[in-house]
Amino acid sequence: MSTENPQSKKRNEAHLSQLASVGQIAAGIAHEVKNPLTAVKGFLQLLKEKNDEAYIEIAQTELENALGILQNLLHVSKPDLDDEPFESIDLTVELEMLTQLFQDQFYRVALIKRFEDPGNYIYAKRNQLKKAFFNLLKNAFEAIPDKGTIIVAHRSTGDAVTVTIEDDGLGIPKDKLELLGTPFFSTKPNGTGMGLTLVFSVVYQNNGFIEVESEENKGTKFTITFPKENGSKKNKEVVRLSLKTPLEDNLKEFFVLNRPEFEERLLLEAVNVRDKIDEILEVGKINLLDNAHRLVLYIVEGREHEVISFARAEGVTWAKHSLTLAFKLEWIQALRRVLWDFLYNYDRERGFVHTKEDFFALEKRINELMDLFLNHLFISYSQYKDDLIRAQREMVEDLSVPIIPLTHSISILPLIGAIDATRASTIEDKVITQIGKERIETLIMDLSGIIETDIGFIQKLIGVIDGVRMMGCRVVITGIRAETVKLMIRSGLSFEQKAIMKGNLQQALADHIRSETPPSL
Repeated sequence: MSTENPQSKKRNEAHLSQLASVGQIAAGIAHEVKNPLTAVKGFLQLLKEKNDEAYIEIAQTELENALGILQNLLHVSKPDLDDEPFESIDLTVELEMLTQLFQDQFYRVALIKRFEDPGNYIYAKRNQLKKAFFNLLKNAFEAIPDKGTIIVAHRSTGDAVTVTIEDDGLGIPKDKLELLGTPFFSTKPNGTGMGLTLVFSVVYQNNGFIEVESEENKGTKFTITFPKENGSKKNKEVVRLSLKTPLEDNLKEFFVLNRPEFEERLLLEAVNVRDKIDEILEVGKINLLDNAHRLVLYIVEGREHEVISFARAEGVTWAKHSLTLAFKLEWIQALRRVLWDFLYNYDRERGFVHTKEDFFALEKRINELMDLFLNHLFISYSQYKDDLIRAQREMVEDLSVPIIPLTHSISILPLIGAIDATRASTIEDKVITQIGKERIETLIMDLSGIIETDIGFIQKLIGVIDGVRMMGCRVVITGIRAETVKLMIRSGLSFEQKAIMKGNLQQALADHIRSETPPSL
């Protein structure tokens, strides 16, 4: 029984017809590729006239843009390029992982997950679908310019599994809805439209269908439905690879010989991370492929100390450049899966020489070292972030008590904003410390910027003034507000005989900057 209604089927056939239109795709290529190639031609002409390396860099960038467009088109026109097998997939698991890749956006966009009916499987190509859903989520976040909400839902009804991704962003004009999924059509100013074209193509290739509802300034909702797989989840097939085998039993040599094949499989497995590899290299100077190869060699050789040291260094680097840790986690999990695929093929090529006991011992050693790497990576990442937060907090506290030197013996302390118990203690500690350190003779406290105060702060301030005077420093108070004066009168508190009172900061500066010797009390 088909889960696709006639109206949706008609729309899907229309989209398939659009994707297959050679004339439309050719026109799109001509339009999108012509611009960067025209720029290349112009800069090459300038290069003939003026030998400037900047022109070479710009021309190279434009050529890369053109190649990127062609590569995107290739992926869309031939989605089976990676020859990925179909397998049983629980979309709730994949969606849980994908949503975590956008945690750096959670501060502005509320992500609501409504995952009903987990454990219902579809039969599809996992990495293709992850790529498609990643694009849909990315579009949803980008459609919200400021703050907003995204709802990701999953449910199973009858013989179908349905996923909806809904945002309350900018929306799409009604007259443009029918063009969604068409090559080179995009609602973004700098978009090529290839992301959504890939989404539509992948959904159809995996026996699903897709519907779009949208309204300008209210948001967009994508509904994707797949036929449910009957029966229980099937086991993923073991990957058989054609690999080079070293003459001797040497795991390190095996991975060195087959490094290109390993990296190719890793990029296939880590479908979401591979699109971020260049960005991570540019932002954090991290070469994910080189680091993956290095880690694998440490693990297969059992070099525990190097695994720990490498994990700590990686944790600091990712924390320092604010790279999303979820990408690192997906990369490492993909690395683990590919590592075991290669270990299986290594043993197969050698005629399965490992006994069951040997295999379990190898599994224990490999997985323990991989877990050790992850453990120290997260510890290092968290420690660096904690130290950074602590340093920032100390900086904020320091800036909240800004003692500004006016002359070699006179300084000013402007207090601004609300004063709570923590900040009052910070004021006391810093003022006393700075007076002793800088040998300040006169401290002008300006209270005009304080929003509100209470008896506790006034009592703390009187104590600070007493401490300052004990150190031989005179105190001048300016800008005290009428509300504060009334509060002090009702409480029987006073600065009398403790500080020189001035109506405002200008009066205090006029009296004390002219003469380094302030009047005595």
